[in-house]
Amino acid sequence: MNHKPVTRILVLNGPNLGRLGSREPEVYGSGNLADLEALLVESVPPGIEIDLRQTNDEGELIDWLHEAVDSATPVVLNPAAFTHYSYGLRDAAALVTKAGLPLIEVHISNPHTREEFRHDSVISGVATGVIAGFGFDSYRLGVDQILRARS
Repeated sequence: MNHKPVTRILVLNGPNLGRLGSREPEVYGSGNLADLEALLVESVPPGIEIDLRQTNDEGELIDWLHEAVDSATPVVLNPAAFTHYSYGLRDAAALVTKAGLPLIEVHISNPHTREEFRHDSVISGVATGVIAGFGFDSYRLGVDQILRARS
């Protein structure tokens, strides 16, 4: 297990999460990615960098997971729609955890209370843990868990 002190956490977001704040606020809330980043930056101790990114491109998300492995950086991942079918993303997520790095899968809403197709995650089986249904606090809880486990 890699227990290098944490100085940076990658917070990766998949498709359509760049529309937070305007996309289905009844499901995802009214905050946008800048609001999420501010919340996370405020919640970590000095010296911890939150590197928040969003993409609609599956390949780019996979590349970022490879970067996490290469730089020994823990990950909070909201795979969004890729959660349910992206085996390429699953394989990349497995590389992170097999390298001894935490990868916390997060979801703003609780997928199990939504449409049936959202109930299954191909990522959960390789993630260190899953946090869902707490809005932006799902991310904060994921970051907190990484810091607690790696201190």
